[in-house]
Amino acid sequence: MNTPTITPRRLPDVAHDAAALARPLDWVGMSNIALPLRVAGHAGEAIQVAASVDVSVDLLDPDARGIHMSRLYLELQHAFATEVVTPAGLRRVLQTLVDTQSGLSGAARLVLRYDQMLLRPALASGNAGWKRYPVEIDASLIDGHLKLALRFAVEYSSTCPASAALSRQLNADRFAEDFADARPLAGAIHDWLASERGLAATPHAQRSRADVRVELRPAFDELPLTALIDALEQALATPVQTAVKREDEQAFARLNAANLMFCEDAARRVAAVLSGDRRIERFDADVAHFESLHAHDAVARVSGAGAPA
Repeated sequence: MNTPTITPRRLPDVAHDAAALARPLDWVGMSNIALPLRVAGHAGEAIQVAASVDVSVDLLDPDARGIHMSRLYLELQHAFATEVVTPAGLRRVLQTLVDTQSGLSGAARLVLRYDQMLLRPALASGNAGWKRYPVEIDASLIDGHLKLALRFAVEYSSTCPASAALSRQLNADRFAEDFADARPLAGAIHDWLASERGLAATPHAQRSRADVRVELRPAFDELPLTALIDALEQALATPVQTAVKREDEQAFARLNAANLMFCEDAARRVAAVLSGDRRIERFDADVAHFESLHAHDAVARVSGAGAPA
């Protein structure tokens, strides 16, 4: 008995049809692709993170109806599986994405979004805890030139200088009122300052955030994410904490008192760090103080160039 030969069906491919309203397109692709990435951890080690990825290429041929979209998707499935994301690796992947289009495209773009986990020590107790930083890497290859931008956020505490000054005045007034006739004063002052009566008003401290976008010079081998986060947290001086015991909370209160900040002050601290970094071509930063006094937020924006290369 002869087995009949089965000829595979030819599937229709309407992507090869001529385009209506023919014209080239800036970018065509997919957004929010789930993908594992390997990135540098808090000690430089490679760790795997869950990412959301946008990928696109340009469409140069005005008469072509569409790109080879599935080729982009399949190429991404193994693009970052075995090595940490670096500028050189991003360039290589972007060029491969262009090559998959068989002449339809000359440029490619990737946007990678994930959470960077960094282990942060407590201020005084010797404990530590993990902190999450939202990150976005925007990489494009256009006319053979790699463009890299890094976006991330740093949270910190801000205590209003005006509120602190007004609180100190009320404390001084209450002291004068409560101890006008007190003798001797030494022990009484100690006990009074330690009591609830010792603080007539509390300066409002609020969680705050710096959202930073830097355009990087692609001449460097690594993405300076951790280094930039560390530098900004050191400059702001009051990053939100992870593990907190009583001694850590007391140390944090001292840091807040020593770093009273309007949003304008915080923006200038951020700019001082970024403008001194030669890995940065230019930067934009937004700081927001989520007010505890007002129903609105206090915000500031600053931009500029990095240090000369």
